[in-house]
Amino acid sequence: MSLKSKLQRMKAHLTKDTPSSQPITSPPTRDIPYLQQWEELQAKPFFFENEYIMIRETSYPLSYQHGRYSFVKLPQLVEQWNQGSSTHPLSTSGTQASDLLFFDTETTGLHGGTGNTIFLLGYARVLADKVTVKQYFLPGPHEEVAFYQGFLSDVKELKNLVTYNGKAFDWPQVKTRHTLLRDLVPQLPLFGHYDLLHGSRRLWKDHLPSCRLSIVEQQILGVHRQDDTPGYMAPLLYFDFLKEPDPSIMKGVLEHNEWDVLSLITLYIHLSSLLQGGDLAACGSHERFQIGRWYEQVGDYSKAVEFYQSCQDLQPAQHSLAALYKKMKDWDQAIVLWEQLASGNSPLLTEVYTELSKGYEHHRKDYERALLYADKAYETWKLYRKKLGKEKEAFVKRIERLEKKCKLR
Repeated sequence: MSLKSKLQRMKAHLTKDTPSSQPITSPPTRDIPYLQQWEELQAKPFFFENEYIMIRETSYPLSYQHGRYSFVKLPQLVEQWNQGSSTHPLSTSGTQASDLLFFDTETTGLHGGTGNTIFLLGYARVLADKVTVKQYFLPGPHEEVAFYQGFLSDVKELKNLVTYNGKAFDWPQVKTRHTLLRDLVPQLPLFGHYDLLHGSRRLWKDHLPSCRLSIVEQQILGVHRQDDTPGYMAPLLYFDFLKEPDPSIMKGVLEHNEWDVLSLITLYIHLSSLLQGGDLAACGSHERFQIGRWYEQVGDYSKAVEFYQSCQDLQPAQHSLAALYKKMKDWDQAIVLWEQLASGNSPLLTEVYTELSKGYEHHRKDYERALLYADKAYETWKLYRKKLGKEKEAFVKRIERLEKKCKLR
């Protein structure tokens, strides 16, 4: 950057009455290498002061199907979130589909810190009549001001970010780079953040070899990429581009990033469909159990009960449902479930017998039956005991207390 440009930029920031700088659409002197090839990739230059970046924009009809779903499903699910009362972390109640920014980055490395540069920012939005994908490409490290100026000017009104590991990686990287340029570019917007990696891990970490987006695409979403450029190749190709700025080098990286943000739409549709319980038959018992646990953890007990009840073929779901009934002070329902577990081959018989003893003692005041289950709990515990001491004392103390209550009746 020339000294004159630097002085002009400093003057703009020091002058209170000067409006924020506007992008220059036709600078007097700046040749774009391989401009025709960029245009063939649907990319155009964006100029800011004496810098430029390339912005690529593509669109898809709402009827376009990416994996299991067409994009038209998203507005329907967002409307269902709005009609319900759920406070689930993935609920988009109070928003519209067009308010969601499905966002992903490509960087020069997987590590954090100031040494890692973002060279591609991509996002997708589902509008009333189409899906748009917009990508901001950094042609060189010295163009970062234009890079963030263009991006932040476009997203300043959007409030909801949807990412995959974006809370831990993508957005912190944006914040780090922004810190270095904060006096020269617009402020970062305050986003609500939906990180779909956390939901994917909750539902599928025990059944997938990995929760990488590519694995989730193939095995859950029915998305199968063809001739894809692997993510780990992106930094290497970018370094090649810096030596010879031919956009054909980055074509595969741009398509990979585009595919990522489209897959985020499909993944959000799928997670929302499961969470809303619209098609439980297509949802496996393990997924329903994990969704029930998720709802319980966020305090939505009615939804948790609904999902636990739908997968009672799983013993962990029965245990969780009984414990939740107890938490909700519904002792009768809890005791019924614990009785069923006690008659089976539950690996948690000691805990089941103990809970039955507590239920019969404190809720039903049936001390004889409470003593029966206290004895069973103690005998079962002794078969598998790993500790003595206080744990044993608790069993003995309960048995002695119940024996006294039985004698007094």
